[in-house]
Amino acid sequence: METTVAHHEGDFDYVIVGAGTAGCVLANRLSADPSVSVLLLEAGGKDDYHWIHIPVGYLYCIDNPRTDWRYKTLAEPGLNGRSLGYPRGRVLGGSSSINGMIYMRGQREDYDAWARLTGDAAWSWDAVLPVFKRSEDHHGGANAWHGLGGEWAVRKQRLRWKILDAFSSAAAQAGIPAIDDFNRGDNFGVSYFDVNQKGGLRWSAAKGFLRPASKRPNLTIITGAHATRLMLAPAEVDECDEHGAGGGIKGSTAGGSSASSGAATAGGAPRTKAGTGHAARTAKPGSAPTRCCGVEFLGGGELRFARARREVLMAAGAINSPQLLEVSGIGDADRLGRLGIPVMQPLSGVGENLQDHLQLRMSFKVSHVATLNTMSARWWGKLAIGMRYALLRSGPMSMAPSQLGAFARSGLDSSGRADLEYHVQPLSLDRFGEPLHAFDAFTASVCHVRPTSRGSVHIVSADPLIAPAIAPNYLSTEYDRQVAAKAIQLTRRIAASEALAPYRPEEYKPGPQYQTDAELAEAAGAIGTTIFHPVGTCRMGRPDDPGTVVDSRLRVLGVDGLRVVDASVMPTITSGNTNSPTLMIAERAARMILEGDIAPARAEAVEPLAEASGSTLASTLTSN
Repeated sequence: METTVAHHEGDFDYVIVGAGTAGCVLANRLSADPSVSVLLLEAGGKDDYHWIHIPVGYLYCIDNPRTDWRYKTLAEPGLNGRSLGYPRGRVLGGSSSINGMIYMRGQREDYDAWARLTGDAAWSWDAVLPVFKRSEDHHGGANAWHGLGGEWAVRKQRLRWKILDAFSSAAAQAGIPAIDDFNRGDNFGVSYFDVNQKGGLRWSAAKGFLRPASKRPNLTIITGAHATRLMLAPAEVDECDEHGAGGGIKGSTAGGSSASSGAATAGGAPRTKAGTGHAARTAKPGSAPTRCCGVEFLGGGELRFARARREVLMAAGAINSPQLLEVSGIGDADRLGRLGIPVMQPLSGVGENLQDHLQLRMSFKVSHVATLNTMSARWWGKLAIGMRYALLRSGPMSMAPSQLGAFARSGLDSSGRADLEYHVQPLSLDRFGEPLHAFDAFTASVCHVRPTSRGSVHIVSADPLIAPAIAPNYLSTEYDRQVAAKAIQLTRRIAASEALAPYRPEEYKPGPQYQTDAELAEAAGAIGTTIFHPVGTCRMGRPDDPGTVVDSRLRVLGVDGLRVVDASVMPTITSGNTNSPTLMIAERAARMILEGDIAPARAEAVEPLAEASGSTLASTLTSN
């Protein structure tokens, strides 16, 4: 084993791992106090690739090592043994720099469920709505549902398509009402999506939150910094030294690989005893206390480390956060033991509870209407598209991957809530990265927004540079397979509606030959793919729940000075796209930290909810 001594990058009040959506928000909010020093580490590079900013450029960012981790899942039994590409942003802005730009909060009941699962009413819809509004710069202005003047630009799309307008009318004929806003707590209906764009350009978290803060002298941003280990020590140790008491700084260079960095050490807050001022630990019953005091990372041909005087904030996402916890000795004890990793804090929930939305991409050939397939097929069509974008910042190059959305009911959810989401596109292709089809067509991609299938993300090696095993476990429950069959049947009813009849839709994928429930489940496995919404692998919950990784204040159980702040903390996936809910989580976490993390008593926490809601939820919380 090659051994080296790590270079000391400096001491900071807060060290943030990951400059994705959550990391950018945290860096902005925490560094707003000039007396606080913040270090932000990003494994990827700067967001200076032109295709990041042109909305249609997601096609050139996904599966591109410049911007994407390029993960792959294990072979999925529910997908007929297929392995999927699993895009995750690896660049400033993270997945907000390569995603579909759709602004979506989810449903009221999603957040009320979080409040029940954690025993903390601060996660209820009534409590998080003002947090969403605080960040928002909404095209409709400030009102009861939306905010104005925040960093997170929300705009209407800059083009419409005749075929999508027809699909919208067809959905209404199938019982899905037209609405004008998906983000008021009940998203049942059909409408064009609002998007995170400004002036026809992508508006990522890096643009909205990181750029305005990047010149602050108390914020240091290091790109090309691949976090390899958390520095952990027994809680009674006052300070980690360069040897990494309890966790190690002197040691393996992770197989000899390295990556780079080069930023000056930030100053700022006066030197304090390590641990002073950070959040009090929530202990896991029966565990010995541990403290996180810094981060080790690879950069520029050498191993480096940075100490955190107050807290380390993990914002690496639903794949990388559990990976870093496990290689650092936080996770299931038996799993870590088999890999020869000393157990610093046993938490069996790390890496479990993976949830994702599986999209069933149904495509239909059409006639007598323009779609992107043929519009872009010839050089003069491409020229016209390019000129329209260059002159007006509109047209197909300003498109989000999906323009029209709909939330529908499968009929199987006993709550009566919408449980299906449509992403409708004026194009078709076999898979991302391949050419559009030569015929006119549209794609109606439908996903079950509250799947019951649960997967996992776990390391396969102690080497932090080896990708973890990702097993989403799609369609692994009978209920999810039944919902998939209902989704295909509903899509066929919409396609057969009178509003689409002039364009003679003809099912291309999966094909009309699939009819029985068993055949429809097989079809779902053949056309299903990720819609890039992994969450839940470091889920928050009550400390006495064996699957909990962080408490409702996002503090890792049994580890002082360490939080997880990203989509991995969601106990259940939201009913819609997950980027803006992740941004809200980071806003809440920043406020907790800045306010000193003085959590109210549980009875006090539920009181506002009782006034606002009625309140079955409040009584449930109080009784637990």
